[in-house]
Amino acid sequence: MSRTATRAEILALVPHAGAMCLWDAVLDWSDDGVLLETHGHRDPAHPLRHDGRLHAVHLCEYGAQAMAVHGGLRARASGGTAPPGMLVALRGIEIAPARIDDLPDALRCEATLVAEDAGGCQYGFRILHRGDCIASGRATVMPFS
Repeated sequence: MSRTATRAEILALVPHAGAMCLWDAVLDWSDDGVLLETHGHRDPAHPLRHDGRLHAVHLCEYGAQAMAVHGGLRARASGGTAPPGMLVALRGIEIAPARIDDLPDALRCEATLVAEDAGGCQYGFRILHRGDCIASGRATVMPFS
């Protein structure tokens, strides 16, 4: 089984459609976590831009979508699909830059499954640019009832 995924495969795994799917590729994944990459933060047509800028607070959405991709990959590996979920909490968020649209290289995300049960899951995530951590935190998702 391949431990990578293309953008087309990611789009088939998550509910985020078109430009709202923020990740371009899965570089590697395991049962415990995922490593993703994107160049889309520099796109002038990015759907989260406001007044021509992409604020770094949106890195939380990048982290949450990394969780969705990982859940989709795990479900696909077991022959199913991931149930839809809702982001219910962000904790320990640290963000270094004010904006990200001016960062010249790819963004990468390391997302790691911290806890999981029938009531939801929690991940830790780190967003990297040129190997430097520019955002980190934890996010919790609960399945829709």
